[in-house]
Formats: sequence, C-alpha cells, structure tokens
Amino acid sequence: MGLFFWVGMDVLRLGLLFSTVGAYGALSRDCRDGADLAVAHLRQDGRLPFDLVPVFGDPAGSADRYATLAGAMMRKGCRHIVGTITSQSRKDVIPVVEKHDGQLWYVCPYEGFEANENVIYTGACPNQHLVPLFDYLLPRYGARVYLAGANYVWGWEMNRLAREIVTEAGGTIVGERCLPIEETDVGRLVADIEARQPDFILSNLIGPSSQAFLRAMHDLAARDPRFAAHLCPIVSCDLTECELGDIGIGVADGHLAAASYFHNVDTAENRVFKARVAARYGDERRISSFFATSYATVRLCVEAILRSGSDDPRAVREALRSVTFASALGPLTIDPATNHAALPFLLGRIAGRGFDIFQTRPSLAADPYLVARRSTPQPSRHGKPTLRIVS
Repeated sequence: MGLFFWVGMDVLRLGLLFSTVGAYGALSRDCRDGADLAVAHLRQDGRLPFDLVPVFGDPAGSADRYATLAGAMMRKGCRHIVGTITSQSRKDVIPVVEKHDGQLWYVCPYEGFEANENVIYTGACPNQHLVPLFDYLLPRYGARVYLAGANYVWGWEMNRLAREIVTEAGGTIVGERCLPIEETDVGRLVADIEARQPDFILSNLIGPSSQAFLRAMHDLAARDPRFAAHLCPIVSCDLTECELGDIGIGVADGHLAAASYFHNVDTAENRVFKARVAARYGDERRISSFFATSYATVRLCVEAILRSGSDDPRAVREALRSVTFASALGPLTIDPATNHAALPFLLGRIAGRGFDIFQTRPSLAADPYLVARRSTPQPSRHGKPTLRIVS
C-alpha cells in the first residue's frame, strides 16, 4: 500500500452490512466472509496507521432493517459501509448515507441505471454482464427467449433490458414469469417453458427460487432431451459457486453464468488469492465473485482512505482517481464520472462444484446507463440476421 500521509483518527470503523440468513443468505455470507478476510489481512500486515475495526450489521433476512442498521453504523462513526445485497436494500440505504455524508460500497452485480455520488459500485452493471452475455448467446442458440425473474427490482429491470436487447435483435420473448423471492413452487413456470420451447432461458431468480428452478429443469431435461443444457441452456448473471452445493452437485451442469470472477480464473493474482482463502477456510472452499469482489472492495476502500489521509468520503472519492488495486478480478479502478469499477466479463459453464470459463472480455469500462451501446448485423444459427450488441 502507498501511505502518503495520515492526519486522521487512531481508529477506522468500517461498516459491514450483510444479512447472513434469508433468501439470499448464501450470497451474503460469501460477501461477509470476503470482507472479513480482507479486514483480517489488513490488520495483520502491520502497515496501517490506525486500528481497523469492523462494525457488523446483520439484518437477519428482514428488508426493513437495512436502513436502521446503516443509520446506527453512521452514528457509531462508520463513514464507509460495505454491504447490502439486493437493489432494494441498496436503495433503502442510500438516503441514510446521503444524510450522514457517508459512502456505501456496493459489491453485487445489479441492473444499472444508477450513479450516486455516495455509492461506489464495484459489482458489474448490464454492459459488463447482460449485454455481452446476449452478444454471445443470440448468434449461437437463437432469439426465442424465455425470461424468469425474481419479483423485485433486479428481476423487473433485467427482464426489461433483456426484452429490449432481444427485440432489437429481431427476436421474440416467448414467455415471462416473475416469482416472489422465496417462492420454491416452480411447477407452473417449468410447465410454461415446456409448452413454449424457447432457445434459451434467462433466469434472474435468486436464492431458493433459483435453486428449485434449476432442479426442476434438470428433471424436465431427463424427461424431454430438448431441454438438455447444451440445447436449451439456462443463463444467469447472479449464479455463483456458493449456491451449487445447495442446488445439488451435478444438477445444473452445462448451464451458463456470467460474472466478473470465477474460482477457476488462471492468473498469478488469483493463485495467490486462493492460497490466502484456503489458509483460512480450507482447500475445499470455492470462491465466488461475491466473495472476491467484497474482499477487493474492502482493500480498495482502505487504500483510498490511506491515500487521501482521511476517511472523509469526498477526499476518498478524489483519491480513488489515482488508485489501481491489483486484485483477483484484475486491476480494479473506479471511473470518477460514474463511481463504477471497470470489470472483466467472464462466461462460465457449470461443471460439478465450479465453472469452466470459455469466454472472456478484459476490463470493460462501466456504462450504467448504456449510453454507448450500438448494434451491428450478425447472422444467427437459424440463418436470419440478428444484431450483435456491442458496448
């Protein structure tokens, strides 16, 4: 770390706001573990001019508690909070950090169309996950698409963007259903997909709904080979290693997910990172993009605080202009115009306990409002022109 000067306090309190139970508990636990490991490593390296103290907040699956806990953290002296999982919880916390002139560091992939001065976005936005995902899928599988989503902001907005992309490509949305976040009765959804026979399915379901859906589609494919993963894949922008065990090892094999990180990334930085994780959690721990991004975000946050000489959010945002953090995700930089990270795009195929990576794009600059998107003709596998979405 580059320590330039320090005029701040003797203690830096860092808020970590993640719900470790509930519908998205697996994702939250990975985020919290990644953040906790980063704090431990920072405390161990002996170079900090302050005592780094994590202040944990656990909403325990209650959406109403995020804003309350964020406010309590701010009053305890946390000017920076790393946390929240869903877009709804992020939107609930933003007014709190604005009121206290704090900074929220949001580590999860999200639906875009937001850029707030009091939020640093280190999770991917649509031009870093959904757009390149469809760029790959439409020419190869076809443009008859089914949309399945969680019945809240993430599902609504991701499905809306998918409709726009498919329509621009001359394709068709053959069906769409949204389920409550914790709904596991997916029978009607699967029956509708069986009847409509799409070329592929975009799943924006999360947690138990996503897991139940993948198990049910596995059973459908056993009855009807037309729904085998290599013919009609389920694709996602939020499915990671931390949920594969809950789905059932092998059950989702062959289906696809986009992410900015997978455990199997083959780089020197990731080999070092995996060794650090294994030293704490054991060799069997599979690292998700949620874990890796949360870890990198805490390190980036503290680096920017050191460079600014203060935990004042305005000074930290200014310091971020000159910070490039070498992480398992690659070089992590923040665009001062949008407060979003440049991130790689990786496309992986589920295989056992992890993902086989077969498509990559390095360090895409974030375009949260998709202002730079353009389209060019591209042939589909059915011989009809589709559009290649370029960001």
